[in-house]
Amino acid sequence: MRRYFFDLRDGDDIAVDEEGVELPNLPRVQEEAASSLAELARERVVEAFLDNAQDLAQDMAIEVRDEDGPIMKVIFLFAPDRVRQ
Repeated sequence: MRRYFFDLRDGDDIAVDEEGVELPNLPRVQEEAASSLAELARERVVEAFLDNAQDLAQDMAIEVRDEDGPIMKVIFLFAPDRVRQ
């Protein structure tokens, strides 16, 4: 099995995955990236609502790489467009 690294990009910030995880194939890699990003995004959006943040927009991505370089990027964008208050 190959080792994959899941780096989190949050706006201009990046948290580099130094440890990685071994997975059997690309469908599992995509599943892991999407699942991890969905969990992080949910937490971030809930925090914004609880904090009554004026700007609820969230822009995050997980960039997956292996020892040979980039594999894929999974992107989350939450950008509510309120028509009324």
